[in-house]
Amino acid sequence: MSGPQNSQTLSVVVPTLNEVENVEPLVREVMRNAPHCAEIIIVDDGSTDGTRERIRALMADYPLRLIARDEPSFGLAGAVIEGARAAHGDLLVVMDADLSHPPSEIDALASPIFDGRADMVIGSRYVRGGTTPGWPIYRKVLSRVASGFAYPLTGVHDSMCGFFAVRRSVLLEFAPAASGFKIAFELIVRGGRNLRVLEVPIAFRDRARGTSKMSLGVALIFSLRWVAAAAHIVSRREPRAREVGARFVSPEATRSN
Repeated sequence: MSGPQNSQTLSVVVPTLNEVENVEPLVREVMRNAPHCAEIIIVDDGSTDGTRERIRALMADYPLRLIARDEPSFGLAGAVIEGARAAHGDLLVVMDADLSHPPSEIDALASPIFDGRADMVIGSRYVRGGTTPGWPIYRKVLSRVASGFAYPLTGVHDSMCGFFAVRRSVLLEFAPAASGFKIAFELIVRGGRNLRVLEVPIAFRDRARGTSKMSLGVALIFSLRWVAAAAHIVSRREPRAREVGARFVSPEATRSN
């Protein structure tokens, strides 16, 4: 993709917590792979390792904006929503700060939306071509199980992934009441059959720098909390069954334009 069509603009939203070693390489890689990106909005939830200071130092050279949340609410979903509200772009790409989500795939996620073929595109670990290199077995099993339970509600193979592109208007319409768990899942459930969702394969790698926030104990606690959150979402609004599952899109197809 050479850039946004019809003067549409792109904002990248990145939640952070103690990612001082990753913010600079992340920003460099985002701008190298998506030079048309209008802004990178980093929403920091109380980092104490110098992350905010590093972001402020980078603002002189990159189109960065920092939202500092000293009393964060609703977890990652709350950070994403706050970033979306502040964004100037018509389209948002949401990604982690630790480079586990490949910036090289930003265009693959954004192209179908800019071209009018989708409202949301998921970077998927679980469609053909998607991988999770370096993941421990427990993480693979728990992630697969959670995605499997979510599939009947979403028609999407990897609604648990935090790397996705979406129209800003869509996110703000369907996500204001997000419970704080897996905002992509909540968006798809709330959007129902009216939301056109595609999946693009990605290689989801473990972080190379910094301390991972994932462990077996954290994963188990998260899984239990996710089940409770999913039940709460479904009880508030019974999702309409999707007529078809989300469509798989090969990387070649997303770059055909």
